Amino acid sequence: MNKQIAIVGGTSGIGASVVKLLTTENSLINISRSEVEGIANIQLDVTEDFEEIAGLPDQLDGLVYCPGSINLKPFQSLKPADYQRDFDINVLGAVKTIKASLKSLKKSKNASIVLFSTVAVSQGMSFHASVAAAKGAIEGLVRTLAAEFAKSGIRVNALAPSLTDTPMAATLLASEEKRKASDERHPLGRVGKPEDLAHAVKYLLSDESSWMTGQVIHLDGGMSAIRPL
Repeated sequence: MNKQIAIVGGTSGIGASVVKLLTTENSLINISRSEVEGIANIQLDVTEDFEEIAGLPDQLDGLVYCPGSINLKPFQSLKPADYQRDFDINVLGAVKTIKASLKSLKKSKNASIVLFSTVAVSQGMSFHASVAAAKGAIEGLVRTLAAEFAKSGIRVNALAPSLTDTPMAATLLASEEKRKASDERHPLGRVGKPEDLAHAVKYLLSDESSWMTGQVIHLDGGMSAIRPL
């Protein structure tokens, strides 16, 4: 692709897989609190207040916002602080990062922003009230920004995965029994792999998806669409 791409949270999980997949063909920048070897790094905590990101290139062809949260509790156990934390990480962090990157994105002829939602927004899953509320806001943000940025040639899309085998989901897959149960909940018989999402991110960043914007793509092993007999 040979593009200049910033990946927020490229140190682990899906973000790390995106870095690994794209690093040989593109100029990458990891934006997070930790560094990734072999590419440029910008230190940033997305939960803190910021209006600029020092070190961003003059032109940016892609922005991938990977930070997320898994805070699964019964509704009555969730406190307002839980909702605020999930909103700060998933939504406000993305908003601040996009605002700080917008000038550089506008310099590109076909810039692409990729965000992450969750299958729980469309499916209504128990114990997901806080994270689903935050990711629901992401889906609204995707469509609104896609409309607003279209004249600037900036596309905005999101991926909505189901449970994916990342460090953040480790406790949900901590035993053979838990993993088996999680696999069986998916029509295709397994939970997601970070690489599944990374390849979809690559497509959304590429010129092959240049006519796609405002979309939430469900990459979830069939969970959101089918019910096998």
